[in-house]
Amino acid sequence: MVIDKLDESNFFLYAAKHYTNPYCYDTLEFYDDLNRFKYLKRLFSRYQESGELKERLILNHIIVLYNIFGIEPATRMLFLKLEGFHKYLKPFLVLLNYMPDVVKSVGIEGKDILSSDIAMDQFIVEQLRKI
Repeated sequence: MVIDKLDESNFFLYAAKHYTNPYCYDTLEFYDDLNRFKYLKRLFSRYQESGELKERLILNHIIVLYNIFGIEPATRMLFLKLEGFHKYLKPFLVLLNYMPDVVKSVGIEGKDILSSDIAMDQFIVEQLRKI
């Protein structure tokens, strides 16, 4: 079964299909890794509300997700789970050279997301340039 459209209804199946952690021995570790999406959302929410940016922690979570899910699946899952925070996410993906021109079929409507349509938060860009 090929999953073209990624939304909340098939997120866990998609994540399990692309999960490649050789050190994972039970489902608890899988769910711990999935919690990284929640942590990122919380970190971006905190930044949006208070201006507090923990760029190194965000980078760490993103790098781990890419290591265990792969580039395309991790990108699609990040854009699904961090809807509303794309302008914060994009600078991190550009820094890591993981930002594609098009993110395929994400969300309820299954629409492609064009990178050129996403503005980048300038404060985040400036902070990442210092790293």
